[in-house]
Amino acid sequence: MAEVSINGTTRTEFGKGASRRARRDGLVPAVIYGHGAEPVHITLNARDLGNALKESNVLLNITFDGKTELTLPKSVVKHPLKQNLEHIDLVLVRRGEKVTVQVPIHTEGKHDPDGILEHVHNTLEVEAEATAIPKFLVLDIEGMKAGTFKLASDVILPAGVTLVIDPTATVVHLSERRAASADETAAAAPAADAAAPAAE
Repeated sequence: MAEVSINGTTRTEFGKGASRRARRDGLVPAVIYGHGAEPVHITLNARDLGNALKESNVLLNITFDGKTELTLPKSVVKHPLKQNLEHIDLVLVRRGEKVTVQVPIHTEGKHDPDGILEHVHNTLEVEAEATAIPKFLVLDIEGMKAGTFKLASDVILPAGVTLVIDPTATVVHLSERRAASADETAAAAPAADAAAPAAE
């Protein structure tokens, strides 16, 4: 679990105009909330924040006004076209407490080559200690046969991590390639017959 330290500055101006000026100066407006505390409005360096967010579920140690708060990114807003960071919500966390997060799934192993692997879920919602969130979860698909599927309960969970999502939820499905090809061939045949010129 990665932890990154970033310096923040308390915001005194609010509204769309103030947010635009902050972004123009290379800053990202942010809000820190949680544990019953009053929300705190700050700005963070856009480059530092962008680099930190390359790691999934990264913990951010935000230093501002002479104190440091441990936070977890909760909601990140990006420009729809430029993909620049526009705003971020950060939730306060304490070491040792449990948090609910989405963790990426990595598949390992070779499946039946006659099948096409379809990901129903790319992440799983789990509960873990705030400072021990896994970077990813592993799903073993070695020897998986076409026409079968793997459930959330099949994902390997590290110690201290529990599922929040329904254990019976399908994570990956291995569809049958040959069956799909046969259906496509059968559907194409009548169309080809209809297009052929009549014999004289």
